[in-house]
Amino acid sequence: MIRFSYGAATSPGRVRQVNEDSYLAIPPLFVVADGMGGHGAGDLASRIAVEEMTKCVALRPLFAEAVLTALEHANRQIIERDAANRMGTTATGLAGLETAGGDHLMVFNIGDSRVYRLVGHLLEQLTVDHSEVQELVLAGVITREQARTHPRRNVITRALGGDSGRIPDHWLLPAVGGDRYLVCSDGLFSELPDEVIQPLLAAGSPQQAAEALVTAACDAGGRDNVTVVVVDIDSDNDGADEATLPREALSSSWDGHA
Repeated sequence: MIRFSYGAATSPGRVRQVNEDSYLAIPPLFVVADGMGGHGAGDLASRIAVEEMTKCVALRPLFAEAVLTALEHANRQIIERDAANRMGTTATGLAGLETAGGDHLMVFNIGDSRVYRLVGHLLEQLTVDHSEVQELVLAGVITREQARTHPRRNVITRALGGDSGRIPDHWLLPAVGGDRYLVCSDGLFSELPDEVIQPLLAAGSPQQAAEALVTAACDAGGRDNVTVVVVDIDSDNDGADEATLPREALSSSWDGHA
């Protein structure tokens, strides 16, 4: 069984009044959802996503199909409950899977929230944004740095609440002790370049790193909601889960219902 240490922080930022981000941080599942839509819709969409993903937490063993099914259920719930607001949400995260071939990590993503991996001093983005600017980057039209400030950087091409056929991306990775993962909404990396994120992510406990990253994003402008979940893969798998926030905490806006 994979053992995790983890921490999380979230903020509405310095400009917006409502935090439309939600998160889940209960081993073996860590999720960030960034909602969008009309008034009162984005936060509802992200909460629906987290609510559906929470149903996976108690599954033993947890398997990839269960995670993808929960995302599809969230997609249908958002579509059914939408009241002409065109609400939707990103959903990205990390899941610990117990498989016949051993323990693995599942990274999944739909939208433009991200998962990064920190190995030593090397920070690597694992997910691929579903956004117009990412398509421009892949086509060589703009650079990654230009994408951070591009006027259409918030236009995403895939999200929960859209067509049922638009499934999330997912990858399976080995669970390596000592690796640190970052799950975050775009309010983080739209304010901070990788060279600023890396040392903040590397320093201290997962909770200290999460709080430092959110504070830095707010200090850099805080023009969007920002949510960060930091997850360590423990080297000693005989130890118990170490959590630096309550296990029942899902998000700052989570109220147990949608």
